[in-house]
Amino acid sequence: MGAVTESSGGSRRPAARQPVSRILRVTGPLVEMEYVGGVAMHDLVSIGPAALPGEVVAIKEDVVTVQAYEYTGGLAPGQTALPRGRPLSVRLGPHLLGGIFDGLLRPLAGAGEWLWPGELGDAAEERSWSFSPSVAEGETVAEGQALGEIRDAGPVRVKVLVPPGGGGRVRELAAAGDRPDEAVVGVVGGTDVTIGALWPVRRARPVRERVDTHRPLNTGQRVVDLLFPVARGSTVAVPGGFGTGKTVLLQQIAKWCDADVIVYVGCGERGNEMADVIRELAELQDPRTGGRLADRTVTIANTSNMPMMAREASVYTGMTVAEYFRDMGLDVVVIADSTSRWAEALREFASRTGALPAEEGYPAGLASAVAAFYERAAAVTALGGGRGSVTVIGAVSPPGGDMTEPVTAHTERFVRCLWTLDRDLAYARHYPAISWAGSFSRDVPRLAAGYRAGGDPEWARRRERVGAVLAEADRLADLVDLIGIAALPARERVSVLAGRLVREGVLQQSALSEQDAYCGPEKTAALADAVLTVADRCRELVDSGVPAASVEEADFGPLLRAREDTGPHDAAGVAARRDAMLAKLAEVRP
Repeated sequence: MGAVTESSGGSRRPAARQPVSRILRVTGPLVEMEYVGGVAMHDLVSIGPAALPGEVVAIKEDVVTVQAYEYTGGLAPGQTALPRGRPLSVRLGPHLLGGIFDGLLRPLAGAGEWLWPGELGDAAEERSWSFSPSVAEGETVAEGQALGEIRDAGPVRVKVLVPPGGGGRVRELAAAGDRPDEAVVGVVGGTDVTIGALWPVRRARPVRERVDTHRPLNTGQRVVDLLFPVARGSTVAVPGGFGTGKTVLLQQIAKWCDADVIVYVGCGERGNEMADVIRELAELQDPRTGGRLADRTVTIANTSNMPMMAREASVYTGMTVAEYFRDMGLDVVVIADSTSRWAEALREFASRTGALPAEEGYPAGLASAVAAFYERAAAVTALGGGRGSVTVIGAVSPPGGDMTEPVTAHTERFVRCLWTLDRDLAYARHYPAISWAGSFSRDVPRLAAGYRAGGDPEWARRRERVGAVLAEADRLADLVDLIGIAALPARERVSVLAGRLVREGVLQQSALSEQDAYCGPEKTAALADAVLTVADRCRELVDSGVPAASVEEADFGPLLRAREDTGPHDAAGVAARRDAMLAKLAEVRP
């Protein structure tokens, strides 16, 4: 692919022969080479005899600075460097589904212990795809419109789209049949359309318009779907210290959320955790298709033992992959674990280039970089007219659990939802350890309208009541610690009881339980309504003169176990346990 570039419209044309440069200096991942013309910022460069990939990050007079994406041991001044004449780009195509890649989208599966140096991964896996045209020769098509579909890419219908900037009359169109990834399957106007195509990772794919959506992303995690929901195309930050359960929570969302495609970016995390994610995705059955969940997942594994500068590119790679599937009218979720490791790569790179450090050594442009990354998330009308979305969920790992450090503080400014993980909840074995006092969702007002339209007009009222119960229980917690529960008035003792029922019967959820790992919207609503109804009955009892101690001594176990004793969608089973609990309370006498 070194002799081929792509224009903004995606047409393939011969590239001008690039002049060969000479390496002047090597400092870790930074390589300085002489300027010989034909080089622009963010251009890709092949460095040294092994053709190590690198990206132009500075041009000053007659010196070009390149950041290498691989170990630079063995490079020496005087060796050659070859500009590739295009930005850092990745090949997009049907081969991505079910694949495992590094931060530059090079396939890792079957690559042995590590990739051979210099393998840029421009070409996809050598295989053919079953192409089926959806238009006819002579028709006029617009940019972003589908020319056909790939039938054997897995559970997701992968479309072959007219590239951005293209459009016009279909002059040639391949017949149905097997075609290799780089084969031209159509000619639209003057543009060749192939099954796979390159796209620069730092440039967002264009859309017709960004739109507001009232559709929630159902994660299957009750504390999220009930209290801090996220709209499709929105953004979420998940800050939490070590041991608070970030990775497990993100794995649960990757397994159970109702997106069409999952892009899981393991950015600088430990290799054993990434291996666990890959193994579990391969073993988990997809509830939507009955096949493997991994078949509609793209895994980008850039672990802590991989090159640091490729970590910086990995989040853009993941976003570009998500936008590719979004343009087909699909809902995509990008899970980045963790953006703190990405920010640390930015800090290390800035220190090597001599950039002026800001707070805690991070570059002054950290806030802009974080904002630009999350800005690419959106619900859109694609160029072809379809509706798609990219939802971004990014973990943040503040050192020592300090929520005021720069990455956490800047991220909180730019996201629409915050799921803060609480160390005390995690130590108490309350998972997911999402703090109801330290989290928020700015998507609630528009999602309330969506729930009303979807047949659940009580969603907003239910959420408000659960939040009020938790807030009142938290307010009384300090008093209980100070003077004891017996010193409180009866109604306040019931408020403490109600808070416990909500925490243990609704918000707590076991990732290891077959019944409780996922919870459907109807069961979530049933559990919340059941607990609130029982709490209301307890208040009525103490108001009628029943001692609070008699109410507290009731066996609430069957109600609390309903979340694990009933199936993921068994709202009727929850209602039966609610009725049984109410019957028991009816037997309580003054």
